[in-house]
Amino acid sequence: MAPTILDRREGPYGEVVLRQDGDHFEIIANGTFLMDTSDGRSERLLVDAAREALGDRATPTVLIGGLGVGFSLAHAAADPFWARITVVEREHAIIDWHREGPLAAISGRALADPRALLVHDDLLTHLGTSPDTYDALCLDIDNGPDWTVTQGNENLYSPDGLAACAARLNPGGILAVWSARPSADFEESLRNAGFNGVRTEEIPVARGVPDVVHLGVRPA
Repeated sequence: MAPTILDRREGPYGEVVLRQDGDHFEIIANGTFLMDTSDGRSERLLVDAAREALGDRATPTVLIGGLGVGFSLAHAAADPFWARITVVEREHAIIDWHREGPLAAISGRALADPRALLVHDDLLTHLGTSPDTYDALCLDIDNGPDWTVTQGNENLYSPDGLAACAARLNPGGILAVWSARPSADFEESLRNAGFNGVRTEEIPVARGVPDVVHLGVRPA
Protein backbone atom coordinates (compact mmCIF):
# COMPACT_ATOMS: atom_id res chain seq x y z
CA MET A 1 0.00 0.00 0.00
CA ALA A 2 1.32 3.45 -0.90
CA PRO A 3 2.00 5.93 1.91
CA THR A 4 -0.87 8.24 2.83
CA ILE A 5 -0.30 11.99 2.57
CA LEU A 6 -1.46 13.60 5.83
CA ASP A 7 -0.45 17.17 5.07
CA ARG A 8 1.22 19.09 2.28
CA ARG A 9 2.43 22.68 2.65
CA GLU A 10 4.13 25.23 0.43
CA GLY A 11 6.48 27.35 2.50
CA PRO A 12 9.22 29.90 1.92
CA TYR A 13 11.75 27.10 1.31
CA GLY A 14 9.57 24.91 -0.89
CA GLU A 15 7.17 22.05 -0.32
CA VAL A 16 7.08 19.90 2.81
CA VAL A 17 4.92 16.81 3.12
CA LEU A 18 3.98 14.59 6.05
CA ARG A 19 3.17 11.01 5.03
CA GLN A 20 2.13 7.91 6.95
CA ASP A 21 3.45 4.51 5.88
CA GLY A 22 1.97 1.86 8.13
CA ASP A 23 2.91 2.73 11.70
CA HIS A 24 5.59 5.20 10.64
CA PHE A 25 5.60 8.84 9.57
CA GLU A 26 7.82 10.39 6.90
CA ILE A 27 8.84 13.96 6.13
CA ILE A 28 9.47 14.79 2.46
CA ALA A 29 11.08 18.12 1.52
CA ASN A 30 10.93 19.32 -2.09
CA GLY A 31 10.28 15.78 -3.26
CA THR A 32 13.29 14.34 -1.40
CA PHE A 33 12.91 11.92 1.51
CA LEU A 34 14.24 13.67 4.60
CA MET A 35 13.57 11.37 7.57
CA ASP A 36 11.04 9.02 9.14
CA THR A 37 10.11 7.49 12.47
CA SER A 38 11.19 3.93 11.65
CA ASP A 39 14.48 3.95 13.56
CA GLY A 40 15.96 7.02 15.25
CA ARG A 41 19.37 5.59 16.14
CA SER A 42 21.30 8.20 14.21
CA GLU A 43 19.25 11.08 15.66
CA ARG A 44 19.95 9.80 19.16
CA LEU A 45 23.64 9.30 18.39
CA LEU A 46 23.80 12.93 17.30
CA VAL A 47 23.00 13.94 20.88
CA ASP A 48 24.88 11.13 22.64
CA ALA A 49 28.14 11.79 20.76
CA ALA A 50 28.05 15.43 21.83
CA ARG A 51 27.22 14.47 25.42
CA GLU A 52 30.09 12.01 25.60
CA ALA A 53 32.55 14.54 24.21
CA LEU A 54 31.55 17.09 26.85
CA GLY A 55 32.50 14.78 29.70
CA ASP A 56 31.35 16.00 33.11
CA ARG A 57 30.74 19.65 32.16
CA ALA A 58 28.40 21.33 34.65
CA THR A 59 24.97 22.64 33.51
CA PRO A 60 25.61 22.06 29.78
CA THR A 61 23.42 23.64 27.12
CA VAL A 62 22.58 22.27 23.68
CA LEU A 63 21.13 23.69 20.50
CA ILE A 64 19.43 21.17 18.22
CA GLY A 65 19.24 22.43 14.65
CA GLY A 66 16.20 20.91 12.96
CA LEU A 67 13.20 19.49 14.84
CA GLY A 68 12.62 16.78 12.24
CA VAL A 69 10.54 13.91 13.61
CA GLY A 70 11.57 14.83 17.15
CA PHE A 71 13.91 11.99 18.09
CA SER A 72 16.91 14.19 18.97
CA LEU A 73 14.79 16.52 21.11
CA ALA A 74 13.02 13.67 22.90
CA HIS A 75 16.34 11.93 23.57
CA ALA A 76 17.96 15.09 24.96
CA ALA A 77 14.95 15.87 27.15
CA ALA A 78 15.00 12.34 28.60
CA ASP A 79 18.52 13.00 29.92
CA PRO A 80 18.90 15.18 33.06
CA PHE A 81 22.45 15.98 31.91
CA TRP A 82 21.22 18.88 29.77
CA ALA A 83 20.43 22.10 31.66
CA ARG A 84 18.91 23.88 28.64
CA ILE A 85 17.72 22.54 25.26
CA THR A 86 17.02 24.94 22.39
CA VAL A 87 15.54 23.62 19.14
CA VAL A 88 15.58 25.76 15.99
CA GLU A 89 13.17 24.79 13.21
CA ARG A 90 12.41 26.94 10.16
CA GLU A 91 9.40 25.04 8.77
CA HIS A 92 6.17 26.13 10.42
CA ALA A 93 4.48 22.99 9.12
CA ILE A 94 6.87 20.73 11.03
CA ILE A 95 6.27 22.72 14.21
CA ASP A 96 2.51 22.30 13.71
CA TRP A 97 2.88 18.54 13.22
CA HIS A 98 4.60 18.36 16.60
CA ARG A 99 2.36 20.82 18.45
CA GLU A 100 -1.00 19.62 17.12
CA GLY A 101 -0.37 16.66 14.81
CA PRO A 102 0.70 13.02 14.99
CA LEU A 103 4.37 13.78 15.77
CA ALA A 104 3.29 15.07 19.19
CA ALA A 105 3.39 11.44 20.32
CA ILE A 106 7.19 11.61 19.96
CA SER A 107 7.93 15.15 21.12
CA GLY A 108 5.01 16.26 23.27
CA ARG A 109 6.57 15.47 26.63
CA ALA A 110 9.90 16.97 25.57
CA LEU A 111 8.30 20.21 24.35
CA ALA A 112 6.55 20.54 27.71
CA ASP A 113 9.87 20.19 29.55
CA PRO A 114 10.78 23.54 31.17
CA ARG A 115 14.36 23.15 29.92
CA ALA A 116 13.19 23.09 26.28
CA LEU A 117 12.69 26.10 24.03
CA LEU A 118 11.42 25.78 20.45
CA VAL A 119 12.46 28.63 18.15
CA HIS A 120 10.85 29.18 14.73
CA ASP A 121 13.77 30.51 12.69
CA ASP A 122 16.24 29.64 9.98
CA LEU A 123 19.23 28.01 11.63
CA LEU A 124 21.86 30.18 9.95
CA THR A 125 19.90 33.32 10.79
CA HIS A 126 19.69 32.21 14.41
CA LEU A 127 23.39 31.40 14.57
CA GLY A 128 24.21 34.81 13.16
CA THR A 129 21.90 36.89 15.34
CA SER A 130 21.37 35.11 18.67
CA PRO A 131 23.47 36.33 21.60
CA ASP A 132 23.27 32.91 23.25
CA THR A 133 26.13 30.44 23.35
CA TYR A 134 25.98 26.69 23.86
CA ASP A 135 28.13 23.79 24.93
CA ALA A 136 26.91 21.65 22.04
CA LEU A 137 25.41 22.24 18.62
CA CYS A 138 23.65 19.14 17.24
CA LEU A 139 22.69 19.92 13.65
CA ASP A 140 20.45 17.85 11.39
CA ILE A 141 18.82 20.19 8.88
CA ASP A 142 19.02 18.10 5.70
CA ASN A 143 20.78 15.04 4.29
CA GLY A 144 24.28 16.31 4.99
CA PRO A 145 27.06 18.53 3.65
CA ASP A 146 27.27 16.71 0.31
CA TRP A 147 23.52 16.27 -0.23
CA THR A 148 21.49 19.32 0.70
CA VAL A 149 17.72 19.26 0.29
CA THR A 150 16.94 22.96 -0.16
CA GLN A 151 18.89 25.77 -1.76
CA GLY A 152 20.87 27.74 0.79
CA ASN A 153 21.43 24.86 3.21
CA GLU A 154 24.93 24.41 1.81
CA ASN A 155 25.84 27.73 3.46
CA LEU A 156 25.85 25.99 6.84
CA TYR A 157 28.79 23.85 5.73
CA SER A 158 30.74 26.74 4.21
CA PRO A 159 33.61 28.55 5.98
CA ASP A 160 31.20 31.34 6.98
CA GLY A 161 28.64 28.84 8.27
CA LEU A 162 31.20 26.95 10.32
CA ALA A 163 32.52 30.25 11.69
CA ALA A 164 28.98 31.08 12.80
CA CYS A 165 28.77 27.70 14.53
CA ALA A 166 32.07 28.28 16.32
CA ALA A 167 30.89 31.72 17.45
CA ARG A 168 27.86 30.19 19.17
CA LEU A 169 29.93 27.54 20.99
CA ASN A 170 31.50 28.02 24.38
CA PRO A 171 35.24 27.19 24.58
CA GLY A 172 35.63 23.43 24.38
CA GLY A 173 32.11 23.12 22.96
CA ILE A 174 31.11 20.39 20.53
CA LEU A 175 29.78 20.68 16.99
CA ALA A 176 27.95 17.52 15.87
CA VAL A 177 26.57 17.36 12.32
CA TRP A 178 24.40 14.51 11.00
CA SER A 179 24.92 13.28 7.45
CA ALA A 180 23.37 10.56 5.30
CA ARG A 181 26.87 9.57 4.16
CA PRO A 182 30.47 10.20 5.23
CA SER A 183 32.22 13.29 3.86
CA ALA A 184 36.00 13.49 3.94
CA ASP A 185 35.72 16.97 2.43
CA PHE A 186 33.58 18.14 5.33
CA GLU A 187 36.05 16.72 7.84
CA GLU A 188 38.71 18.84 6.15
CA SER A 189 36.40 21.86 6.24
CA LEU A 190 35.99 21.42 10.00
CA ARG A 191 39.76 21.34 10.47
CA ASN A 192 40.22 24.38 8.24
CA ALA A 193 37.60 26.21 10.33
CA GLY A 194 39.73 25.66 13.43
CA PHE A 195 37.90 22.75 15.04
CA ASN A 196 40.01 20.23 16.96
CA GLY A 197 39.47 16.50 17.48
CA VAL A 198 37.60 16.10 14.20
CA ARG A 199 36.17 12.59 13.85
CA THR A 200 33.25 10.73 12.32
CA GLU A 201 30.99 8.16 13.99
CA GLU A 202 29.10 5.74 11.75
CA ILE A 203 25.62 4.28 12.19
CA PRO A 204 25.21 1.11 10.09
CA VAL A 205 22.05 0.93 7.97
CA ALA A 206 20.30 -2.02 6.35
CA ARG A 207 21.39 -1.06 2.83
CA GLY A 208 23.93 1.35 1.38
CA VAL A 209 26.48 3.60 3.05
CA PRO A 210 26.15 4.30 6.78
CA ASP A 211 24.65 7.39 8.31
CA VAL A 212 27.30 9.38 10.18
CA VAL A 213 27.79 12.11 12.77
CA HIS A 214 30.72 14.46 12.10
CA LEU A 215 32.22 15.93 15.28
CA GLY A 216 34.58 18.79 16.04
CA VAL A 217 35.64 20.67 19.18
CA ARG A 218 35.95 24.43 19.46
CA PRO A 219 39.37 25.13 21.01
CA ALA A 220 39.28 26.15 24.67
